[in-house]
Amino acid sequence: MIERLPADVSDVLALVLAGDDPVRVALRAQVPHLRVTGRCGCGCGTAYFGLDAGEVEPAPTRPGRGVAAEALLYTEDGECPGEVLVFTDDGCLSWLEVCSWSDEVEVDLAAARRWLRAGRTAPDPSPPRP
Repeated sequence: MIERLPADVSDVLALVLAGDDPVRVALRAQVPHLRVTGRCGCGCGTAYFGLDAGEVEPAPTRPGRGVAAEALLYTEDGECPGEVLVFTDDGCLSWLEVCSWSDEVEVDLAAARRWLRAGRTAPDPSPPRP
């Protein structure tokens, strides 16, 4: 089943892809053309995308699959229970992954969105991957 991009997914993508480097700018231009084609069954909020590649230009990333952007997540108490990763295939957005490292703090898309909106992240320590 294919569904339109839900607001929580598009919000998290916008927050993780913020910035003016060419990779992030190109990836943000793809967001209006994305559709959710699947979700992780565990409830974490990870979303897999479909993209009409003929409608957009690929971002200037390495060929193949890779992480194009990431954000560490911090709770109100300063704990870092997980991260959000944005993956591409040949410069096209392919999925948004919500990762949890904690058995004590629930990390899902809703929590990631809340922490990202509150600025509870560490800046991506590395420049965008070409």
